[in-house]
Amino acid sequence: MVNPVLNAIFERRSIRSYQDTQLTDEQIKTLMEVAVASPSARNSQPWHFSFVQNADLLAEIRDAVAESLDRPDFDVFYKAPTVIFISRSTTENQAYGAMDCGIAVENLAIAAHAMGLGSVILGMPRSAFTSPKADEFRKALNFPEGYDFAIALAVGYAAATKDAHPVDEGKISRIL
Repeated sequence: MVNPVLNAIFERRSIRSYQDTQLTDEQIKTLMEVAVASPSARNSQPWHFSFVQNADLLAEIRDAVAESLDRPDFDVFYKAPTVIFISRSTTENQAYGAMDCGIAVENLAIAAHAMGLGSVILGMPRSAFTSPKADEFRKALNFPEGYDFAIALAVGYAAATKDAHPVDEGKISRIL
C-alpha cells in the first residue's frame, strides 16, 4: 500500500520489548502535538497528557501494578523509556470522555509507529490508581484536580516485534 497513514495502521504492532534508548526532545514534542490534536466530542478535550521519562517514578508505578497482580517481576511498561499517561476529567463529559481518551491513545500509537517507534496501549496501570499510593501517583503525574487515570501508552524503540494478529472477517457486516 502506498498511503503512509494506512501503512502505519496496518503495520503497527503492540511492542512488549524496548531498547534502552530514550526518545529525543523532538520526538516528544511531536507526540505532544499529536496528543492535543486528537478529536473529542464537542471539542471538550476531557484529557490531560503526562509524558513520563523518569525511570524511578515509572518503577514505583510498575511495582504497584505488579503487587496488585501478585506478580512481583511483571513490568507493565515492558522497559519502555517513555510512558504517556492519559488522565481524564471525572466530572465533565462523562458520556464521551473515556472514548475520547481512547481515540487520543490510538492517534499517539499510530504516530509513534510512523516515527519509527514502537508502542503498546495499556489499561493495566489503572490498578496503581486504586492502590494505597494512588494519590501520590496522581500528584507525581500532575493530574489536574478532578482527573483520574484513563489509559496509557508505553513508547520507545522496539527491541523485538511480532507478526500481525489474525484478522476475523466475521467481525464485519456490510449492510446495503
